[in-house]
Amino acid sequence: MNSMEKTREFLSSVGLPKGDDYSLQTSPKRFADGGQYRFEVPGIQGPGAMKALLEAIDSYGLYLHRITQTQGIMRLTDDEIGKMVEYAEKWQTDLVMAIGPRATTDTSASVHTEEGVRMGYRLRGQEQIVRAIEDVKRASRLGVKTFLVYDEGCLWILNEMKKAGELPEDTGFKVSAHAGHGNPCSSKLLESIGATSINPVRDIQLQMLAAMRQAIDIPIDIHTENPKSTGGFIRHYEVPEMIRIASPIYLKTGGSVAATHSWDTTEDDARKRAKQVSLVKRMIDEYYPEAIWSERGSIR
Repeated sequence: MNSMEKTREFLSSVGLPKGDDYSLQTSPKRFADGGQYRFEVPGIQGPGAMKALLEAIDSYGLYLHRITQTQGIMRLTDDEIGKMVEYAEKWQTDLVMAIGPRATTDTSASVHTEEGVRMGYRLRGQEQIVRAIEDVKRASRLGVKTFLVYDEGCLWILNEMKKAGELPEDTGFKVSAHAGHGNPCSSKLLESIGATSINPVRDIQLQMLAAMRQAIDIPIDIHTENPKSTGGFIRHYEVPEMIRIASPIYLKTGGSVAATHSWDTTEDDARKRAKQVSLVKRMIDEYYPEAIWSERGSIR
C-alpha cells in the first residue's frame, strides 16, 4: 500500500470519504419531515422586498422554507426586523439574518487589499465578537430564529451560548459560502461546533458535494445560481442531481438577479427571484419528479 492509499484508509477509519465521490451515490438522508429539498431565496434585505417576494411566490403556486437577509442585522431598525418576522410567520418560512459587524465594515484596511480580501467576512478582535453576539441577541429578542454566520470562532461561541441557555434552544446557525468551505473535513468541523446548515463555496462540483454529504447529516445549502460578482453561474440543469446526491438540501435560488452578495434587492428584483424559483422547480418536475419537496411550514 503506497502513502496515498494509507492516507485514504485513515480518512475512512475516522468516518470520512476516501476522496471525492465520482460514483455520485444517492443520499439516503432527509429533512425531519422526510423531504429531500427546500427552497431558499437569499439577498432579501428588508420588509418591502420580502413581502413582494412572498406574494410573487404565491402567484406561482410555490412556497419557500427560508429567506436570507445578507447585509447584516445592524442595518435594520427594530420595526423592520419585526415586520420581517411577521411576514415569516404569516407565510410559514424561516427568516435568516446575517450577523452584521465583519471585517469589511470595520476599520480594516487589509481586507480591501488583493491579498487581505481572503479574510472574507471573518471578525477582527474580541470586540467584534462581542458586537456580533449583541447583533444576534437583539434579533433573537425580536423573534429571529436563524443566523447567517461568517466566522468559525463566532459560530463556536454562539453555540456555547445556546447550550448555556443564553440563546433559545431552537436557534439555528447557517454557515455562509463566504467562509470559504468546500470539503468533508471542514464540513465535519462546522457541524461539530454548532452549524445547523452549511453553504459550501458556490462553484463546488457534484463529486465534491457528494463526498461532503457523506461526512455530515445537517442540511447543505447549495447555490443553484450566483450573482455576477461570484461567477454568475446558473446551474439549473444540475439541480436534480444536487438533490439526489446531497439531500437534505436547501436550493439557494435567485442569486443571478443580483450583481453582488449584498445587493440591495428592490421589490421588482424580488419578483424576478421568485421567477427563478419557478424555473428551478420546473427542472425538478421534469427531470426528477419523484424528488420529495419538504412540506410547507417544515422549518426544522
